Amino acid sequence: MKRSLASFRFPAWLSLGFTAFAGCSSGQFPTLTIYETPNAFVRLQADPTVGQNNGHSHPADISTERMAAVLRGIVIQEPLMRLPLYDDLSIPRRHRAFDEDAVLLWAPLLSLAIGKATPEEVVTFYQSRHVSGVKREVTSGGMFLDGEDLHVLLSNNRSDTHTTADTTVADTEDDRLTPLRSLTPQKGTLRFEPPEFQRSTDSFGVGKLLKWDRRELIIQVHRLPVKPVSTAP
Repeated sequence: MKRSLASFRFPAWLSLGFTAFAGCSSGQFPTLTIYETPNAFVRLQADPTVGQNNGHSHPADISTERMAAVLRGIVIQEPLMRLPLYDDLSIPRRHRAFDEDAVLLWAPLLSLAIGKATPEEVVTFYQSRHVSGVKREVTSGGMFLDGEDLHVLLSNNRSDTHTTADTTVADTEDDRLTPLRSLTPQKGTLRFEPPEFQRSTDSFGVGKLLKWDRRELIIQVHRLPVKPVSTAP
């Protein structure tokens, strides 16, 4: 599969201006593409609320090993009641959000992205997987560093791009423009393990920071124990 790394950055002020001009635009304008394939990307985009705050704490040095520890620690606990027709019962009720293949893909890219992000930007990631001829599943979200705390937003975790009622609707790539928007209601609870490295979101005024529909973890990233990231065979 062809992969591309891009180094051209649109100024954050231009991105914000574009968003204001677009009005009801479906997504924020990306400022820098770190990695892109037809089915996945890691990008930077402007944070529209930076003018209300002091900006984020990057560029920052978060090693690949530490970023891998972040991804390995994200756990989803599915609802107690699951329906065979709508839910994949082959997945354990409590499971990691990212398997080891995903960790090996995303960790170095997200580490690179957080090292290039300005205080006015956030990192976004996206991956689409074809399940059938008319169905895709999307995993997407973003992250930013404030002080010593890494905020991770998992907006979609294997989200179906079509609901049951619209499986005949032509598929589009519009969801690539909105990695921080949930495509479907996100079921289950987001947790981090070990739990002692997770902060409560209640004390951070989460709703005031960004206006996205957010499933968020706040992780004390520099306190995390790490282990070497193995390379894929």
